[in-house]
Amino acid sequence: MELVIDRLTKQYENKIAVDCISIHLTKGVYGILGANGAGKTTLMRMLSGILKPTSGEIKFNTFDVSHECYREVLGYLPQHFGYYPEFNAMEFLCYIGSLKGLTKGSAKVKAKELLETVGLSQVAKTKIKNFSGGMKQRLGIAQALINNPKILILDEPTSGLDPKERIRFRNLISSLGKERIILLSTHIVSDIEYIANTILVMKDGQIIQQGSVKDVIQTIENKVWECQVNDGIASQLISSYPVVNMRQEEEQVVLRIISDKEPYTMASNVQATLEDLYMYYFSEVGENA
Repeated sequence: MELVIDRLTKQYENKIAVDCISIHLTKGVYGILGANGAGKTTLMRMLSGILKPTSGEIKFNTFDVSHECYREVLGYLPQHFGYYPEFNAMEFLCYIGSLKGLTKGSAKVKAKELLETVGLSQVAKTKIKNFSGGMKQRLGIAQALINNPKILILDEPTSGLDPKERIRFRNLISSLGKERIILLSTHIVSDIEYIANTILVMKDGQIIQQGSVKDVIQTIENKVWECQVNDGIASQLISSYPVVNMRQEEEQVVLRIISDKEPYTMASNVQATLEDLYMYYFSEVGENA
């Protein structure tokens, strides 16, 4: 099982949203990490067959993304998924199941199973219009899984979920990734740090880093610093370097700084994290964590 993305490009008039991306994906969880505007959603929409590329191609095994066979193996949760507010949760999932080619009986069985999985079985007969944002998002995850897809594309799937729900979601995705290709797009670092087999760092429409969490973090080794300074020096450093974190310790300020060179004579290198990597590529000088 493989998903091959070959020289994929999407251009809108004078803006290139996705710039000649080539990736070869097999089973596992791929976390696409990038700031808003990096091209993540455009890429996801092309991978789901909703948006036609300007150039390049996407193939799953031997058939193209535009082929009917591709739609049969695809599960997709867009950033803002549509639903029918007057439907209850069970009705909605059964309806989506029928669109995916499931029989009425199998759709009902699968819907019941998924509502249990995402913690909505107690509100299966409740109309969606009465759901909270987090409940709607969990229903969105369920509808993406209704046809037991081989490719699962999730665009900002944990939006609106509380910490407990996000942990439940991460555990679910981790278990599903053993038999599927899962692409998870987010700007929330912790969503992918624990479960992604491969991190794809996307910036300005291109994949600028690719590898395991450990591999991509190693690219900023010796570029993360900590120092303890007074308020005056802290202000100078904050205006000159991306600061990941700052905290008060008595009369001093402890800063965690991203920099290619030593930002201050008393600064020392510390172990980098995926959040540091994100800040290295996407922060602006003068921003505070």
